[in-house]
Amino acid sequence: MKRTKISEVLKLPPNQQQLTVMGWVRTFRNNQFISLNDGSTIENLQIVVDFTTFPEELLKKIHTGTSLKISGKLVPSQGKNQTHEIIANTIEILGECDPEKYPLQPKKHSLEFLREIAHLRMRTTTFQSIFRIRNGLAFAIHQFFQNRGFVYIHSPIITASDAEGAGELFQVTTLDLNNIPKTADGLVDYTEDFFGKPANLTVSGQLEAELGAMAFSEVYTFGPTFRAENSNTPRHLAEFWMIEPEMAFYDLNDNMDLAEEMLKYLLKYVLDNFPKELEFLQQRQLDEEKQKPQNERSSMPLIEKLQFCIKEPFERLTYTKAIEILENSSYNKKKKFQFPVQWGMDLQTEHERYLVEKEFNKPVILTDYPKDIKAFYMRQNDDGKTVRAMDILFPGIGEIIGGSQREERLEILEQRMKELNISTEEMYWYLDTRRFGTVPHAGFGLGFERLVQFCTGMSNIRDVIPFPRTPKNCEF
Repeated sequence: MKRTKISEVLKLPPNQQQLTVMGWVRTFRNNQFISLNDGSTIENLQIVVDFTTFPEELLKKIHTGTSLKISGKLVPSQGKNQTHEIIANTIEILGECDPEKYPLQPKKHSLEFLREIAHLRMRTTTFQSIFRIRNGLAFAIHQFFQNRGFVYIHSPIITASDAEGAGELFQVTTLDLNNIPKTADGLVDYTEDFFGKPANLTVSGQLEAELGAMAFSEVYTFGPTFRAENSNTPRHLAEFWMIEPEMAFYDLNDNMDLAEEMLKYLLKYVLDNFPKELEFLQQRQLDEEKQKPQNERSSMPLIEKLQFCIKEPFERLTYTKAIEILENSSYNKKKKFQFPVQWGMDLQTEHERYLVEKEFNKPVILTDYPKDIKAFYMRQNDDGKTVRAMDILFPGIGEIIGGSQREERLEILEQRMKELNISTEEMYWYLDTRRFGTVPHAGFGLGFERLVQFCTGMSNIRDVIPFPRTPKNCEF
């Protein structure tokens, strides 16, 4: 008999129809009630077992984690918080599970413990909810751009450039590390390496996306990026995914409009398509909040937070105006900020959250940052001090998107690269976009894991990617 997914079973009117389901046991109570889940939904299906009709040796093999094939009649359930159940006619064990060794027992496990068994944690309701939302967001991102005529560009994972100039790169080599070839002056001889030059894992697909925008007008990348930053914090990963659209004939205002439209589209998609997952995660978050001091609790419940970011236009103001607001705030005057406020500083999360949660009570877009704290490719303003940058700030998280209008003027871009000791010779291919038919253009970057964090209410970024890569951790 054909298997019916539990997600489909729960949509059927329970009329004694004969069905076959397959899945994993979440719980087996009183040798009578099996709670079965097959991953098609976070909801479980109750299986009623008449223990007088099944051999005892079979029932003794059924534990949490055991995989089963069950056939029986679908009937209305009399149990609490459930509408359907199957009266089992046949039970077949597909895979046994040793209860003495299986680490996911039917009790609450800490997130720290579950990170240690990341190869199994997707079987929990928490991580099924998180990764179902992650999957939905990935689909919605493609849908958003494809519906608007953008072309999806696969930017390279291996590159010889460093888009951000950060220097925190993972090197890619085929050289024998026990017998590294050297030049006459004792340096590594990269002519002997696979690519004939130093190569790294990419930190961004932006520069390649700009090349695509000069051909297709509107493109986007969505792929893995890598930073060799030795940071063991809840906000950092060594491997993460980025969405980076680039648009020809866009200025900064066009860029802000698109970014705001995209974020609202994605949040609405999650609210519309994952109500049960959001309800579960919200309740989980509320339960955790009760254990925290009042000043460390979230400013609003998860679902309300998503709705909050959709309901009103984002506030737009310059970095300079934001600094004035922060300097004149009671928080600053009472020295509640950990980091002092002054023009030219890179705003900290505490400052960004103050603007969103205290000053404006809505998401905020800051523009026109000091050029000294921003990347070389951002278009310089006429004041000689600021660039046409933008950051979008969200409640509870701070910056969620960073972007800019790009510097399309060849002479100014070359001068800025020289100031920062970025080789114009090695970056000839990037500068060619300014030599051959340059146009005003803009783009932004959205860290996918940060978006998933925001939509699921998880406080640690390691809990929103299936297999986190962090310093001293490359398991599974």
